[in-house]
Amino acid sequence: MVSRDNTELHAAVERLRKCKDLDLDDALALAETSVRALTKFAKTHDADTDVKLQAVAGKVASLKEGISLLQANHLRHTHIPEAGRELEETLAATETAASSIMEAAEAIMDADRSCPDAYLETVNEHVMAIFEACAFQDITGQRISKVRENLDSIKTRVARFADAVSTTDSQTPVCDKEEKRKKRKKDLILNGPAGEGEGVSQDDIDSLMAG
Repeated sequence: MVSRDNTELHAAVERLRKCKDLDLDDALALAETSVRALTKFAKTHDADTDVKLQAVAGKVASLKEGISLLQANHLRHTHIPEAGRELEETLAATETAASSIMEAAEAIMDADRSCPDAYLETVNEHVMAIFEACAFQDITGQRISKVRENLDSIKTRVARFADAVSTTDSQTPVCDKEEKRKKRKKDLILNGPAGEGEGVSQDDIDSLMAG
């Protein structure tokens, strides 16, 4: 009598034979079925192999769970685009505010001082414009908080996936564009502004200039 495991294995192999485009779910299902069939055989022949097959089964199950929890399509279509939009809006608001502040400051500097009352009115008007432009901080702060939430969610999912897969990172660049960007930053020393306590301090620069 043909065992259930062998029947499932034969059915899986038949699906594999007929399948033109094997997706990851099919591959994992086939792996599970194969391990299940081999485990039953190993139980009666080789205890050590049985233990190893059980470990393989655990890895496959962990991988399936990790992939499911990652929700890669949701990240690609929702979290990452949303973070990008919020950063674009933040950049636009910052540029608009900076432009308004510069224009108001220039208007104050160019104002006619021959008439004190008119000059004071002009200054007050443009100072109020500067205060209004500075209100962008509240909106951009809210947008940055939303970006941070998205990044935290992405970090959590990627961390769970990395733990489930238990693999090491490849040293191969993800894509040519990323590799070129890294090379350009290295060649041109484009490290960007340093964080708190990072980079060269002003005291170090002053000391170097003083000789």
